[in-house]
Amino acid sequence: MKAPLIRIVLLASAGIAAAAQPAVRAALQPVNERKPAPEFKLQDSSGKTAQIADYRGKVVLLDFWATWCHGCKLEIPWFSEFQKTYSARGLAVVGVAMDEGGWNTVKPFLAQTQVPYRMLLGDDAMAKRYGIGNLPDTFLIDRQGRVAAVYKEGMVDKGDVEANIKAMLSKQ
Repeated sequence: MKAPLIRIVLLASAGIAAAAQPAVRAALQPVNERKPAPEFKLQDSSGKTAQIADYRGKVVLLDFWATWCHGCKLEIPWFSEFQKTYSARGLAVVGVAMDEGGWNTVKPFLAQTQVPYRMLLGDDAMAKRYGIGNLPDTFLIDRQGRVAAVYKEGMVDKGDVEANIKAMLSKQ
């Protein structure tokens, strides 16, 4: 197992504990302080390549998760709801599965849960670029491809994420 994945696996217990911890909130960064979201090229479940540039002009909720992460699985219905409610206004929810078993592990989970948003398979390089050390980690990216809010090391506060999504969607 490679070092970054070992770190993620070792911190899995923190992901389970996240469900018992207070939910993570994040303030939207001022526009002039936002940094570009790190680039990536990853495969989705149908084998198509996706990259952050594909989402320019949309607000992106980028969720790093794994099938073994209890907190991650609790967030998926919330993010599914956001996708259904706000996609017409310009929101794209994108999941990045960090399971070591790859699609052999992720596809059965997706088939069972019927996640309505695009799912990508993450890799060590992407985890490093985004500073992923614990799951779940969630990023809100603005229409210009800049990181607007970061929810690190725990389950998000659903209301906080939704309020930030609404605020970002209201701005062109």
